[in-house]
Amino acid sequence: MASSQVQDLISEECRVAINQVASFELHISDAYLSMLLSPPVSPHSPLSQACYYNEDTGAPLFAAFFEDQAEVKREHAKQFLRYLRKREGKICLPVIKRPDIDKWGAGVQALESALELENKLSKLLQDLKTLASANSETDLLRFMGKYLDKQKRNIGYLEHQLIYHKKLEKQAQEEDTFKKPAEVSDKET
Repeated sequence: MASSQVQDLISEECRVAINQVASFELHISDAYLSMLLSPPVSPHSPLSQACYYNEDTGAPLFAAFFEDQAEVKREHAKQFLRYLRKREGKICLPVIKRPDIDKWGAGVQALESALELENKLSKLLQDLKTLASANSETDLLRFMGKYLDKQKRNIGYLEHQLIYHKKLEKQAQEEDTFKKPAEVSDKET
């Protein structure tokens, strides 16, 4: 075996972890598409309209983010698989059970689900980084750098959006609470 060919091979542990990351990237892509295309829980609920759907377009407020991330995650999966192929690793994607959620609820629930998925992906990437470091896979460590940075930005963005939309949801609930007593008193007079 030539020395360059030995350097191109990847450890079995890293190969398995890369397959896991690629599979989870595809899983998240599917979840984002599902979030993008899910109808609101109740189209008549002021909370689902105020926090999840744009009244002008009827699209989720996060539609652009969900759509972009569905494509980005799919592309990341392909890049990990290309890397694996380049390093002569076997591609064998593990099956990840699809979420049991068909309707993602209000915007806050969708954001919470997205954040949970992104945190799981971040953990998988950190585990892969640890394995690559332990196996002296310097090429893999260089390759992974941009993905870890993107994960930090995505998680930060989702955390910020979650805080903001929880405040909006709380305000909407408070406004709804104030309107109900006023409506009851109007009916009594």
